[in-house]
Amino acid sequence: MPHHHDDPTITVLTGAGISTSSGIPDFRGPQGVWTRDPAAADLLEIGAYVRERDVRVRGWRAWAEHAVWHARPTAAHRALAELERAGDLIAVLTQNFDGLHQAAGSSDERTVELHGSLATTSCLRCQTTWPTTDVLARLADEPDPACPECGGILKPDVVYFGEQLPDDALQHAVAAATDATTFVAIGTTLTVQPVASLAALAVDSGARLVVVNAEPTPYDHLADEVLRDPIDVAVPALLDRLRS
Repeated sequence: MPHHHDDPTITVLTGAGISTSSGIPDFRGPQGVWTRDPAAADLLEIGAYVRERDVRVRGWRAWAEHAVWHARPTAAHRALAELERAGDLIAVLTQNFDGLHQAAGSSDERTVELHGSLATTSCLRCQTTWPTTDVLARLADEPDPACPECGGILKPDVVYFGEQLPDDALQHAVAAATDATTFVAIGTTLTVQPVASLAALAVDSGARLVVVNAEPTPYDHLADEVLRDPIDVAVPALLDRLRS
C-alpha cells in the first residue's frame, strides 16, 4: 500500500533503558539486576518456577519489592505518547512489562507488550486472571499463592524464559516493523530474540533505523543514526525532529 502523507510512519521499539530513569533498574546494563546478581535470572525460568515452590516464593517476594510499583513515566515515555497523539506513531513495541507507556498516555491499541505485563497474574492451569496487586496482598499469609478457583500455580503475565511470546503481540509487532518508514530502537540492547530481529526486519522492509542506547548494539551497523545521549534528552529531541 502506498503511504499517504497523513499515515503514521514511525514504529518504536523500547527496552529496559527507557525506564531506568524512572527508577526501574535494567537487567543487562552495568548496574543491571542480572549483572549484579546472575542468580536472579533463575527466578524467571518457567521450568524451575513450575517445579520448585522455593523459586515461586522467592519470585513473588521479588515482584512485591519491585521498583515498578512506585515508578512514574519518564520524559521519553511522554514524548512517545505525544507522537501518537500527533498521528505519527504506528506502534510502540515494548520489551518492558512496567506499564509506563500506558501510564504516560500511550493507547492500548498502539502499545504492543512483547514480554507481557506485570499488571495481571494468571493461573497456569485454568487461565483465570487477577490483578497482580490482589495476589501480592495475599503473600503475608500465602508466600506461594495458589489459584482461588482451582488451586493451580499462579504466575504474573510476564513472559518468563522458556515461554513463548504472545502470538498476537508478535504478529502485531512484525506488521508494525514492516510498515515503518522510520524504526526507532530505544534503550534496548537488541540481543534478545525474536524481538531484536524486528530492527533488521524494518530495515529489510525499507525503513531508516535509529538506535538510541548508551551501549553499542549488534544492529548499530545497520542504523542511519546512533544516539548515545541520555534517553530523556535524546528521545524528545529526536521525535521533534522526525515529526517536522
